[in-house]
Amino acid sequence: MEHRLFGTTGVSSATLVLGTGTFGTGWGHGADLATSRAVLDGYLEAGGNHIDTADVYQFGQSEEFLGELLAGRRDEIFLASKFTNGASPQTNALNLGNSRRAMVTSVEASLRRLNTDRLDLLWVHHPDHATPSDEILRGLDDLARAGKILYAGLSNFPAWRVARAVTLAEMARTLPIAAVQFEYSLVLRDAEAELIPAAEALGLAQVAWSPLGGGLLTGKYRRGEQGRAEAFGGKVFQPEDSAQKTAVLDAVLDIAAKRGVSPDQVAIAWVLARGPFTLIGPRNPAQLTSNLGARDVALTPEELARLTEISTPVRAAPTASASGRSHDALQSVA
Repeated sequence: MEHRLFGTTGVSSATLVLGTGTFGTGWGHGADLATSRAVLDGYLEAGGNHIDTADVYQFGQSEEFLGELLAGRRDEIFLASKFTNGASPQTNALNLGNSRRAMVTSVEASLRRLNTDRLDLLWVHHPDHATPSDEILRGLDDLARAGKILYAGLSNFPAWRVARAVTLAEMARTLPIAAVQFEYSLVLRDAEAELIPAAEALGLAQVAWSPLGGGLLTGKYRRGEQGRAEAFGGKVFQPEDSAQKTAVLDAVLDIAAKRGVSPDQVAIAWVLARGPFTLIGPRNPAQLTSNLGARDVALTPEELARLTEISTPVRAAPTASASGRSHDALQSVA
């Protein structure tokens, strides 16, 4: 498996990251311990070394499974987890959100479930629309100084908040923000507008989640399968609800058929070709094997151009400002 440096951390990470949101059955849809073990073993045997989990995944069961499955090989893994949502539907309000109190409580609970003394990377799962950036940064720095985390990242944050957090950390000389994580696929390319350029300019590692559009790009929903259309409460699911999505899926299926590969491999190969570390979330060994096959799918320039062009988002034109001048006009006199 290909490895490359994770942003400016100096860490060599596999370009395919194993997401473990399906490890466990606490959400009513996922994999039991034996199946999770087979997926993890297969990923490691293929040369993978970067595992992504969260306190909320399967209401803590994902971390519990990993705590057992990583015994004896923890130091072979770059282990990332997230906090913000709590590990239970009954989580106390004090332990929700991004406050330092919630952060410390959540991380300590994650460390117990994972049976480890530190996280290699802690993600702030998403903004809570309440906690200011400097409070988040102080909490992350406290945890790093205590040896409980090594690196920190922001997941699902807008570009302006990422840039502000990076700047505040630099000014205060606290733990730097090392990475950003965002949803990205052929059917959702919003991150290209601001977040990806910001990450590139700031030297942040980029991790793309849901490269299959919640399963849409496998074509399985056209075959009548339900998958995430029903599982996980219908979350993290891209329905085929526009002419563009239909055209994108048609192109993926056509390229896959002509190449003799599976549609998921084409979709993942496109994301990998765009540059981000790509997070896969197989629920069983068969899905893992198929996802890993994307490593061997080198899309031609013509195929890349076709997929990129057909999936390009239609951006709204700049709107007039309150003074009646457009953004472009303001830029011309700035």
